[in-house]
Amino acid sequence: MNIPSYEYLPHPADVRFSAYGVTLEEVFEQAAYAMFHVVIDTTTLYPVHSVDIKLESEGLENLLYDYLSELLYLFEVEDIIFGHFKVASIEKTNSNYILHGQASGENIDQERHSFETEVKAVTYHQLKVTKEKDGYSAHVIVDT
Repeated sequence: MNIPSYEYLPHPADVRFSAYGVTLEEVFEQAAYAMFHVVIDTTTLYPVHSVDIKLESEGLENLLYDYLSELLYLFEVEDIIFGHFKVASIEKTNSNYILHGQASGENIDQERHSFETEVKAVTYHQLKVTKEKDGYSAHVIVDT
């Protein structure tokens, strides 16, 4: 299991967190873990179903927003609760970033899965991806 590299921060109404990683790929994975761990204890989930994810966005903040939003969309539409995330690559083209990754989890089972909080949406409010001296960090607020 992945060692959590994120922390929840105080927020009066929604959920706010920072995620950390040595690489951009790691920080995106940690942001996904942080977001889904709000919904359910992700350590109880098995990687039974996997979904490939390919996204292209202008700017790292837009890519992170699109990545987390895509995971929420797939959770809602495909009825899969994700607990495992692998971002294989984030590549910079001339003006965009391209993400290749995979999310894995289980079909939602209301009898087995107890959901803690509903994440309605990722927000752009204070969304930031920052290059640090020893890696990267991301700051995210999700609407609950």
